[in-house]
Amino acid sequence: MKKLLTILTCVGGLAFPTLAQEDPRVPFAQTVSKDDLRKHLTIIASDAYEGRDTGSKGQKMAAEYIANHFKSLGLIGPVAANPTNPYYQPVPLERKKKGEAFVKAKKTKLENLKDFVIYGDFSTPKISTELVYAGYGIEDANYTDYTNLDIKDKYVVVMAGEPKNAEGKYWVSGTASPSSLASPQKKVALARQKGAKMLIIVSDSEEAFGRTLGMFRSMSGGSVGFPAKELTANTGVMFASPNTAVGMLGITPEKWKATAEEISKTGKSNAGSLKNKVKLKVDSEIIPVSSENVLGFMEGTDKKDEVLVITAHYDHIGITNGVIYNGADDDGSGTVTVLEIAEAFAKAKAAGKGPRRSILFMTVTGEERGLLGSQYYSENPIFPLKSTVADLNIDMVGRVDQKHADNPNYIYIIGSDMLSSDLHKLSEATAQKFSPELELDYTYNSENDPNRFYYRSDHYNFAKHNIPVIFYFNGTHEDYHQPGDDVEKINFDKMEKIGRLIFNTAWEVANREQRLVVDKAK
Repeated sequence: MKKLLTILTCVGGLAFPTLAQEDPRVPFAQTVSKDDLRKHLTIIASDAYEGRDTGSKGQKMAAEYIANHFKSLGLIGPVAANPTNPYYQPVPLERKKKGEAFVKAKKTKLENLKDFVIYGDFSTPKISTELVYAGYGIEDANYTDYTNLDIKDKYVVVMAGEPKNAEGKYWVSGTASPSSLASPQKKVALARQKGAKMLIIVSDSEEAFGRTLGMFRSMSGGSVGFPAKELTANTGVMFASPNTAVGMLGITPEKWKATAEEISKTGKSNAGSLKNKVKLKVDSEIIPVSSENVLGFMEGTDKKDEVLVITAHYDHIGITNGVIYNGADDDGSGTVTVLEIAEAFAKAKAAGKGPRRSILFMTVTGEERGLLGSQYYSENPIFPLKSTVADLNIDMVGRVDQKHADNPNYIYIIGSDMLSSDLHKLSEATAQKFSPELELDYTYNSENDPNRFYYRSDHYNFAKHNIPVIFYFNGTHEDYHQPGDDVEKINFDKMEKIGRLIFNTAWEVANREQRLVVDKAK
């Protein structure tokens, strides 16, 4: 957490600078300036860039702006497979746009993007089928919904989250902290393993579903993802509200509530207790989408075969109902911070103080569509993952959340100790030495954090390959994924401080004698 560092030491009435002031990186860190950050962000997050939706005209404009900046700094375009523009790593994607999609139960007709939302590649002609209720869709030694329930080729309804008792403790973990089994990803993976045709995840409230619906409506032009390799292996995913679940299953709201309460009270699953016949149809149209990661490479000196990666995503969610979502904080702020850090290192190299290890500055596409650009890089790396020493990922660093309303000088640190004690210690020491005014807040630094921030930005596609990461994040705010996320609300003083902290941390990783040790490999 925040610690104070004495700036001057007095001896015999004379003031001597600390090591922080004498360190050769200091003048270059100071070139990360709020004025330059503002200049870049005013362009990147302007209406002209139309919200930078993946594959859109605005995203292409942003890619060109970033590539030109890297080129102006003398960074190398490292994508040899793309001689036309070696600063671009093409990311082949598809837009899956839903046509008619509905569920009919008796006289009730429920529609996509109104009563439910469908995620992914799934499509089916109009069919009659039976919905089967499967509790929370969890399988664990302490609680399971699948003991006597076969869901192969079934359409399965489950509740979001996981059950807890009257004291507020979760039946799975036995504590007040949820387990990772509550995540939609884990539930879908388990349902797919068991052969389900579709998993329908029911939000725990109408308000929670409303937030999900709003996010999917912002992507109503269609979901974007990688070209499907094996549609026959796909399990459809639907998110629904409690009222929609009641309609699908042909029961009363009171019955749905009582079914959930029974599990909470007993800790035993009542999966299979609800079923109903429905008619279901999902039409899909598939359109190719062209997008790209933008890479700028600086070769190191004596340790040039080892690579530090510094990332941010430059896409946002585009235009909805004629309204532009500029994404100044998410993640224009991270994107322009990468540009400024790259410029600081370029100035250091021009002064004969280039990094010992190589540095890849990479802004990635498709984060808002499911971490697609970083996933593609991790599966098609330009530099071997075994040579990649760390990823420092910057995603939202320009605003202040409600918790820190009285003190903007903070940054959430996520993942620093997940894989490497070395990286965590280095991060702490660097902050204490060079950024004593910043509080390092570890509130969300947990794999079991209910917000699941550790899994929700591009660093995770490096972490899952046991590459140490730090995710720099300012927390959410009232304009998160809203049209009000504009440049006028950015705190550039805060951004400057965070940008300098990340530069100093990157300098340390790139120049230390020993490579970071991965002592907590998953």
